[in-house]
Amino acid sequence: MTLAGVTSTLLTAPSPSPWTIQDDNGQQCQVKSDTLATLISVFLCIGLVVSYMPQHYRIIVNKTSEGFSSWFLLLGVVSSTSSFLNIILLQWDAIVCCGSLSTGACLASLMGVFQIMLQWTMFSLVFILFLIYFPEKYAAIATPDLPTKVHTMTTEWKTALVIAAICTGHFAISFLITVILLAAVGSPSQHWETNYWAGILGILSMILASFQYLPQIWKTWKRKSVGALSIPMMLLQTPGSALFVYSLAVRPGTNWTAWITYLVTGILQGTLLVMCIVWHFRNKRLGIDDLHGTRIQDERTPLLREENQ
Repeated sequence: MTLAGVTSTLLTAPSPSPWTIQDDNGQQCQVKSDTLATLISVFLCIGLVVSYMPQHYRIIVNKTSEGFSSWFLLLGVVSSTSSFLNIILLQWDAIVCCGSLSTGACLASLMGVFQIMLQWTMFSLVFILFLIYFPEKYAAIATPDLPTKVHTMTTEWKTALVIAAICTGHFAISFLITVILLAAVGSPSQHWETNYWAGILGILSMILASFQYLPQIWKTWKRKSVGALSIPMMLLQTPGSALFVYSLAVRPGTNWTAWITYLVTGILQGTLLVMCIVWHFRNKRLGIDDLHGTRIQDERTPLLREENQ
């Protein structure tokens, strides 16, 4: 889609909400039921949580987040935050209608929101673990030339802290704007201002997702090792991207800005997955530690060194 097409999409007058109808008694809520889409959404929500567990487990057990790119996590957190607020805006009528629906109908109508909320939560947890288990050798360095030995923060750790501040600030500002628009203006289905903001969030999410994996792909390529990245997580998530995109695309009230992010992300994640698998088997053959990218020390190592001397 061209820039003119994007602008046209954002400035078009909001269409009637698929969640509400107007009659003589006022506004009533209805749900366009899609059993298949609901079942797929439930499956994906469960699968999403399960798929992130290997990544969280790998970082916690090894007590290191070595190998992660700070810029990859920055783009991912800001992108998922924008996508989460975008889906809340686009599905606001469905959220409001929940008060007039049964519990089952309400949950079914909000599965798209739950999916992206879980995606945002699980990825944000990866970033939190990245900070908690940031490698000590990259966090501070000693300065023995000073009268009193002190430790100063490295550039890598300073960058990580700045990125954490940016992510927090972006969430706070975007959340505040979203709340103000919904409270003072109304839903995007009835007011172009809110619809415009939803479009901005969706496009921002799409742009960041388009570049999200590039820093991580570049860092993994330079390291030539997997690091703390989880191959099982990517094996679970990459094939699920297609189903994830489909389930969001068929949701009433959503448009392309809600699912295009995950299509682009799935393609880039697949590229990173292939690279990690290649490095994993290469390092295994060469006797290199996949986590730290260093040669594994065993009883044969001293002998090999003596033979080479």
